[in-house]
This record gives sequence, structure tokens and C-alpha cells, in this order.
Amino acid sequence: MRLEGKVTLITGAASGIGLETARIFMKAGSIIAGCDYNEESLKKAQAELGDNYKIYKMDVSKHDDVKLVVDQIVKELGRIDVLINNAGITKDNFLVRMSEADFDAVISINLKGAYNVTQAVVPHMMNQRNGVILNASSVVGIYGNIGQTNYSASKAGLIGMTKTWSKELARYNIRVNAVAPGYIRTPMTENLSEKVKDLVKEKTALGRMGEPSDVANAYLFLSSDEAGYITGQVLGIDGGLTL
Repeated sequence: MRLEGKVTLITGAASGIGLETARIFMKAGSIIAGCDYNEESLKKAQAELGDNYKIYKMDVSKHDDVKLVVDQIVKELGRIDVLINNAGITKDNFLVRMSEADFDAVISINLKGAYNVTQAVVPHMMNQRNGVILNASSVVGIYGNIGQTNYSASKAGLIGMTKTWSKELARYNIRVNAVAPGYIRTPMTENLSEKVKDLVKEKTALGRMGEPSDVANAYLFLSSDEAGYITGQVLGIDGGLTL
């Protein structure tokens, strides 16, 4: 199996793309360190996926707490081979209506959260002289989107960090890439109106919204030895939305 015996830390692992990634990675042989703020959802996921889905409550926005959890994961599981910075939230509004609190919340989780977790994980990967880091960006981090000043800024920032980390960490055989999904059918998008969903499908070349597995399978490829010469890249997963 492609990830036999490897340990994968996934943030936002209790639902949506994170949970589907855990399913697919476990089928590929990986042990999962599933991290999420929602402890109840983590326990529900563990009941479904079994003992190789280890659960850890983590608030990615809390720097010191993140380090404690990461150190606990390494102590219990021995190593971290793959880090997937998947945790994210939205608090959409037009620029002139967006509150400072909503701006700060999205940046704190989506952008600073990835920084916090990666900074805690990287020393362990450096000691191993091996590792893969994957960041969940978005098409809106490249092209922007009305009503998403905070979200698009956070996702653009992730691309900048991906490029920087890939240069800093290559000497340690640590690869860093990002994915840029379009509209994926997850709890984050389920509240979109049918009118908006139809408009998205109309603008997407493949004529449908993406599924969590579309992103999870991209994560799987980028984590595998088959992608061993790929670093510092942003892989669009949008069904042709941005063509």
C-alpha cells in the first residue's frame, strides 16, 4: 500500500474533506492522527473508522496548545510523515460590512493555524530528514471572490507559505505543496442556495460540484512516492471552474 506504516496528521479531520482524507489514507495503509476542535465529531469518526484513526482535540489557533498536542502525537505514534493543514472556516461578508472579529477569526484558524501546526511538526520531520506538508488553499486564494476578503486572504497566504516552506525545507527532504479546490460538496458549502449551486455547476467545465474524495485523492498522490519530485506547487482541483 502507498502509505503503509506512515503517520498522517490531519487538521479539521472530523468532517468533510478531512474525514474523507482519513478514510482514503487509511485504505492506503496510513495511521491517522485526526485533529479537530470538535471532540464529539472526532469520537464519532473514530467509531466509524476504527483504532488506526487516533483522535486529538486541537485548536489550531492556539500556538502553545498545538505544540503540546503535536508532541503527544509523536510520543504516542513515533513520528509524523505527512501533515495536512486542512482546518478552515468561513465568515463571509462584503468588505464594508465585515467585522474585525470575523476577519481575525478566519485568519487565525485558516492561516495562523497552518503556521502553528507546521511550526510544531517540522522539527520532527527535520530529525527524520523526510516528510510531506500539504496546505488546503482555494481557487479564491488565487482569483479572489466577492464577500470573502478574509477567506481569500487566508488562502492566498497559504500559497505564499507553501512557496516559502518548500524552499526552506527541501534540504531536509521535506516536500511542501498546496491544493486549490473549487466548490466541493462539504458541510461548508451545504448552506449555499440551489441557485448558487446551479450557477457554480454552469460555470464549471465538468458540470458538477466536487466531492471530498476528489481532494482526498489529490492529497494521496501528493503524499506518495510517485510525487517525490514535486514541491512548491499549487494543484487546482476545481473541475475547470477557472479555465
